[in-house]
Amino acid sequence: MTADASKVVIRPFEIAVEPRDSNPVQLSRAKRIVGAVLDMPERSVAMELAFVLEDFAERHTETRAFFEARCESIMALLRLNEAVSPARRQLIGAYFSLEYAYAAAAVMNPSVVVHPDQKGVKRGHTRIVLSLRTVGEGHISSIAFREAELGPGTEIQLSDIPNSSIAAKAVVDGETVLMTVSEDTPLSATVLFPATPAQRNGLEDLRMTQFTAPSAKAMYYGTFTAYSGQEISSQMLETADFRSFKLRPLRGPAARNKGMALFPRKIHGQYAMIGRQDNESLYFLTSPEIDLWEEGTLIASPVEPWELVQIGNCGSPIEIEEGWLLLTHGVGAVRQYAIGAMLLDKDDPTMVLGRTAQPIISPVDDTRNGYVPNVVYTCGALALGRRLFIPYAVSDSSVTFGWLSIDDLIRNIQAA
Repeated sequence: MTADASKVVIRPFEIAVEPRDSNPVQLSRAKRIVGAVLDMPERSVAMELAFVLEDFAERHTETRAFFEARCESIMALLRLNEAVSPARRQLIGAYFSLEYAYAAAAVMNPSVVVHPDQKGVKRGHTRIVLSLRTVGEGHISSIAFREAELGPGTEIQLSDIPNSSIAAKAVVDGETVLMTVSEDTPLSATVLFPATPAQRNGLEDLRMTQFTAPSAKAMYYGTFTAYSGQEISSQMLETADFRSFKLRPLRGPAARNKGMALFPRKIHGQYAMIGRQDNESLYFLTSPEIDLWEEGTLIASPVEPWELVQIGNCGSPIEIEEGWLLLTHGVGAVRQYAIGAMLLDKDDPTMVLGRTAQPIISPVDDTRNGYVPNVVYTCGALALGRRLFIPYAVSDSSVTFGWLSIDDLIRNIQAA
């Protein structure tokens, strides 16, 4: 999966509302634009709106509704309450809208979970959800999704991306954001954009996991990094159906760091997390609350040459018969990123039972080149029986896929 400038969503165009120095009557740009549309003859309004709809209506499924919502927002911002015809409202909204190519620069850092809907899937196949970090104009990161089916062997069938992608509607309540899409919006067309000041420059590196609890419906959680343009913080996404999403900050001293990954179930009655508290090593954290994280216990530091600069997790731990399988990333000479693995004790994950002496995936040949060279990276893998499916990013530019035998990987870990 590669960058694709043809995939666009319709978004608000934020025109500054403060007065311009060159405007002698101190009207804001927004008020000037709205005033010009209000002064247009109705026939001119109809013609201009027709031109706009001819250009853009077929590119988006919610064009008119979006224009109407934008008009409502701008009129409220400017404290204008005069009666305006439907066509004029649509045209005002159009002037405060833009198309945004959310994946024009890069598609990277995927994670994966089993899809909540397995209806119609053939025997031996599994429907999955991939989360993707997509990067567009201004290097703004958003969260996109892609549905796919995994079959026997190494077969993968990616779903088509509809021509029209949809930015989830966001309702902000303090630092918490509720995002929703309509029932008929395909998941592969759903995009989550930053909505709070803490998220302004990006939602980065979602690490999804399917969380299970006794006598409770399975939930999907994902930790991600919110970037304001100056500061980072760890936040969490929560969804049961990939139609509505709750995004909220994590609390506590551990949340100041990036790259946290939630275990898929409680351990001894506590939520558990793998994090990196000192920017170079791995820590095990527990908490009675899913959004509050104190300092943890050091479990692993850089040892091998390929990871000597730093190590971190590559997604949530995966429960297998032998323990918790944790994919890791290591940074070595010339800032080369590679992927390795560790095995943690199932009852006491502070105990590292083994780790790979050499990477299991490294940048070579055509995977060296990209926006950030010499990087392979994943935010999560999936165990299907004794096979491990790993979607991973190549040089912060694209996403590809790999399969590993878990039996072979465990032998490799135990022999190290």
